Amino acid sequence: MRILGIDPGVATVGFGVIESDRARQQMLQYGAITTPAGLPLATRLVQIGEDMTELIRQFQPDEIAIEELFFSKNITTGIAVAHARGIILYIAEKMQIPIYEYTPMQVKQAVVGYGLAEKRQVMDMTRRLLKLKAIPRPDDAADALAIAICHARSATSMLRRCHSDVKETV
Repeated sequence: MRILGIDPGVATVGFGVIESDRARQQMLQYGAITTPAGLPLATRLVQIGEDMTELIRQFQPDEIAIEELFFSKNITTGIAVAHARGIILYIAEKMQIPIYEYTPMQVKQAVVGYGLAEKRQVMDMTRRLLKLKAIPRPDDAADALAIAICHARSATSMLRRCHSDVKETV
């Protein structure tokens, strides 16, 4: 399964593409979509949408994993990120790619084994799990790879398989 992990943002959208086969993951590509600070928000959102469309066309992911928003101190920044995240969700849906959302705590738990792990621990474990020589840069790309790993581990869990076997009755 090919997974596109996304760490949403406005100035920088981190992305990481991995191939997952059961418990093994391999990094295919990572990087960031960047938008210039001087542009109006609407222009930046259009650029993010166009770049996401191109990423999906280029890598043909089976599924997309994206980090849920976490508002800490700056609500204004959070709102702008929410706009960017909305564009990313729209593009994924329009291109009919299933999308899965994970909280920062879920990503930390899946990658490090501890939901309150520090950022550097997550980045180092991402490097180790993908057998990379160095931690991916920028940080947003490393975060996106961690989100993809989280999804890969969720996708192979017994819990997900059990739920997919259950049929709803009305």
